[in-house]
Amino acid sequence: MDADLDYVLPLRWEDDAGLDELTAYLSWLSRRARVIVVDGSPAVVFARHARRWRGLAVHVPPDPGLRYANGKVNGVVTGLRLATADRVVIADDDVRYDDAGLAGMRRLLDGHDLVRPQNHFRPLPWHARWDTARTLLNRAFGADYPGTLGVRRACVADGYDGYDGDVLFENLELIRTVRARGGRVVSAPGLYVRRLPCTAERFWSQRVRQAYDDLAQPARLALSLSVLPAVAAAVARRAYRPLLAGAGLAVLVAEAGRRRAGGRAVFPAGASLFAPVWILERGVCGWLALGAAVTGGVPYAGRRLRRAAHSTRWLRRHGPARSSGAGGAVAVPGAAGAARGAEPGRLV
Repeated sequence: MDADLDYVLPLRWEDDAGLDELTAYLSWLSRRARVIVVDGSPAVVFARHARRWRGLAVHVPPDPGLRYANGKVNGVVTGLRLATADRVVIADDDVRYDDAGLAGMRRLLDGHDLVRPQNHFRPLPWHARWDTARTLLNRAFGADYPGTLGVRRACVADGYDGYDGDVLFENLELIRTVRARGGRVVSAPGLYVRRLPCTAERFWSQRVRQAYDDLAQPARLALSLSVLPAVAAAVARRAYRPLLAGAGLAVLVAEAGRRRAGGRAVFPAGASLFAPVWILERGVCGWLALGAAVTGGVPYAGRRLRRAAHSTRWLRRHGPARSSGAGGAVAVPGAAGAARGAEPGRLV
């Protein structure tokens, strides 16, 4: 196990459909890094996890003093405060590193404060190919937003309250917070980390929420909002050739993203064909997201989140917002015992 690498996994499960698979992954991972699972699951599910993961991970509930609207941030900040290594991997529960991914992350964190690797789906049901088109377009124009990041703990936790958790796009908020603190951020389009696809039902439920992220990126939002008017105008004039040309251009751009940094090894060629479909989807959902913004925010875990993320300029000027997160040292019941391999913390 690398003594200078901690792995923080925030999660909240209502059921344990994927428990065996995740347990096998944690067993593999625990021999390579110190694993901290911050588990916001209901008490019965939490207790089951504690039994299965004893000896594999520090297993604790989120710090009860943290009350951010975005529950994932409560888990991440709790994990960062419990981390002891300088290099920390933060990953969603559907992210699956391999040895090459961990080695690449260690290497890049030697010279940077935050690393953005590249996720890819495996296996690839139809909706994962659809979502892969978004990834390919992002790669063509810059970098994708993965479900995992590598950070130097000193730039996020030491002397800080973490980052604002009352925003929807928490990964972008963390990236911008590190930049605002003078940290060195690097995108690594050739550092590939596998991600398990969600169900088709969950895929559909995330469409508007993902489009809401564009409110933190005005240029992308403007582009999204222009899609429907442009398509409607072309259809009204029966100008179908420009539509076909636009669809073809989208496929070519996505293919350029697929070929970048050896991407053909992990991204299937057919995923580029979904690019026009994804652009049309984002065109529709962009307007729905804008409507949610003017009516109080997008629904998230029983609440409404108004802000997608703060700008880097705002964070440099004001520092990370602390509207509802408690600062200072974390106090998680059972954390010390779990760290020693004793009885894990219980949900409170």
